[in-house]
Amino acid sequence: MQLQRVAVQRVSGAYALIDSLKRHGVRHIFGYPGGAILPIYDELYRAEAQGGIQHILVRHEQGASHAADGYARATGQVGVCFGTSGPGATNLVTGIATAHMDSIPMVVVTGQVPRNAIGTDAFQETDIFGITLPIVKHSYVVRDPNQMARVVAEAFHIASTGRPGPVLIDVPKDVGLADCDYVPIEPGSLKLPGYRPTVKGNPRQIEQAIALIREAKSPLLYVGGGAISASAHAELLELAEHFNIPVTTTLMGKGAFDENHPLSVGMLGMHGTAYANFAVSQCDLLIAVGARFDDRVTGKLDEFAARAKVIHIDIDPAEVGKNRAPEVPIVGDVRQVLIDLLRRLKELGLGMESRQTQSWLDRINRWRKDYPLEVPQYAELPSPQQVIVELHRQAPNAYYTTDVGQHQMWAAQFLKNGPRRWISSAGLGTMGYGLPAAMGAKVALPEEEVICISGDGSFQMNLQELGTMAQYGINFKTVIINNGWQGMVRQWQETFYGERYSSSNMEVGMPDVELLCQAYGLKGIKVTHTDQLQDAIAEMLAYDGAVVMDVRVHRTENCYPMVAPGKSNAQMLGLPEQNTLERAVELVYCPNCNAKNASTNHFCPECGTKL
Repeated sequence: MQLQRVAVQRVSGAYALIDSLKRHGVRHIFGYPGGAILPIYDELYRAEAQGGIQHILVRHEQGASHAADGYARATGQVGVCFGTSGPGATNLVTGIATAHMDSIPMVVVTGQVPRNAIGTDAFQETDIFGITLPIVKHSYVVRDPNQMARVVAEAFHIASTGRPGPVLIDVPKDVGLADCDYVPIEPGSLKLPGYRPTVKGNPRQIEQAIALIREAKSPLLYVGGGAISASAHAELLELAEHFNIPVTTTLMGKGAFDENHPLSVGMLGMHGTAYANFAVSQCDLLIAVGARFDDRVTGKLDEFAARAKVIHIDIDPAEVGKNRAPEVPIVGDVRQVLIDLLRRLKELGLGMESRQTQSWLDRINRWRKDYPLEVPQYAELPSPQQVIVELHRQAPNAYYTTDVGQHQMWAAQFLKNGPRRWISSAGLGTMGYGLPAAMGAKVALPEEEVICISGDGSFQMNLQELGTMAQYGINFKTVIINNGWQGMVRQWQETFYGERYSSSNMEVGMPDVELLCQAYGLKGIKVTHTDQLQDAIAEMLAYDGAVVMDVRVHRTENCYPMVAPGKSNAQMLGLPEQNTLERAVELVYCPNCNAKNASTNHFCPECGTKL
């Protein structure tokens, strides 16, 4: 380990922790105090008085972890949250798991009972180190206060490099109180033996990727959250335009490619656009960039891009080949790999090669015309899609967070976000995420417009954070798409469970949002008719303060298209009633019996001839 050392100071372990956080650029901490972490909060009190760092007191530790997560997604920096031992630490678990599933850089500091009490079932003792082992990138129990600076430096380095993720630091109470010889460690001065994420892609594999791209007639770029983490937006655009390749993104990849660009086909997967799902079913080359072939994207895995060769670019070697074996695996930082690939194109003197994909783009544009995303219109209540379309029209450049459910999928379909302006729990699907995540994004970027799109079920999971918003003047806007149901659960019960609506109706017990906001000293708005929508959104956006807008929407609207479980992406529910297969999929004729076959078929169902 090579360190830049400065003069030794005699300080407490808690001081070493707070000073190390400040040296690593931490300006905001989201947390909730308790007995075991009080030595750290005592030092934090002094640090706040000196300026340069601020603690945001949340009303529940889950709010702290989601706020730190939203802070990290909006900025690309490491988010930080605190919780005490026992229930304080376990309340952080859902937020840690959310960050882990979506590869979000976060450092979580928990208090712990004193060292001599660990393992005795002491008051508020919980083995948070053991509990979180499956959902962190790395974790520490600091048993020696002299190691505090090193632990913090390692935690930030590990959380933010390679494939990002959350790191836990568990600090026993007496370690925070104990004196130590503190040697500050500056960011960037640490080198960890055995931890060297691969950044540069293998040149031979890059050559192979270029060869496959040049041969392809119907290629597709499939872009995930790794492109966001790597800030690969400019390189992705250059590659897509160089070869005239259409681009689809995952839920995590939204914003990596401009969805207003003619090459964009939007999101793919369970609730992706029909034309993205048809494209991935028909492509002959799939270029996966920072994506992990998640089940909500692939549908029936063995039919996902079944006729395509695959190039897979990812910084995590464990993801390459995990669900789909690629013809060309490239392990490395997504942005650096694309930079090297584009540089090699220039060295080879390969100019714009757009004509070979034109017929492919024409097919996609026919699907786009035949199967557009629809915005239903109703006389009385607005449709959920109308709300989101109007919101985006009036606030196109906002940072949007979402909760989880139908509203999340509609938002993903109709919002066209810039890089890092889409903040949503994808892998874990955490209801209650949106409001505290918006809180974190707004604290990080106070001059930006931040809007949370929530559902009536999700909103009630962390509505206590309205108190945090009121205390600190965190003035973002929340829009509740309120249909009185756990909407996605209701849709599944309608579609797959014989319309048996077991425990999914939320209408009785929904709070009056205007009165609730009034109780917290915030502004509430209620929309109960389509005619009110446009003016209400304008009023909300113009208001200088936090607003929660409760929009009563059409109650039985379903989110389509939808790929049913176990089906291929080309088999979607909710498409217009027409000859879907013939319009969407190129037909071929069996050379033996002349029967019509979809081009995705490997064998003729009539005679069994290999196609």
